[in-house]
Amino acid sequence: MAEHDGETGAAKWPYQLYDLLRQHGVTQIAYVPDAGHKVLIDSSLADPDVHSIPLTTEQEGIALAAGADLGGARSVLLMQSSGAGNCINMLSLTAGGRFPLLMLISMRGDFGEGNPWQFPMGQATQKVLEAMGVIVLRADAPGEVIEVATAALTMAFHSGQAVAVLLGQRLIGAKKF
Repeated sequence: MAEHDGETGAAKWPYQLYDLLRQHGVTQIAYVPDAGHKVLIDSSLADPDVHSIPLTTEQEGIALAAGADLGGARSVLLMQSSGAGNCINMLSLTAGGRFPLLMLISMRGDFGEGNPWQFPMGQATQKVLEAMGVIVLRADAPGEVIEVATAALTMAFHSGQAVAVLLGQRLIGAKKF
């Protein structure tokens, strides 16, 4: 487990989350670039034992998760709530393919949002994912992240479920743009 002594308690959670993913055998991290996932993305890029895969669109990450599972690897898909809408049709693959899917979703369009374009999908993310059979968990405070992520890892990789962890704007910080 990496040490991050220079970080405050609130700033440590992304590093702790990355360490948790690695402790649970995640070796593939698919992402669409997002400031809310900066630490996870940068940590994966710096880790020689992890395959970091930049995506052109979020739904590619669902197919990547299926391939990872078929190859005996564990993956996580990082995206922003606005990208969850791009995945809806592809999420049908998880029901038919019965493979684990873990998504970490940085939220927009909720607490303190300053960009009106982010509200529609931000407000619909949980409902839309649940309608597609995804189990949705949420973390809004630094002290909740590891507990929620641990539950999600168990649900996804031990029970073969599609699970999304919503990282709320109270946690990641509201953007004004």
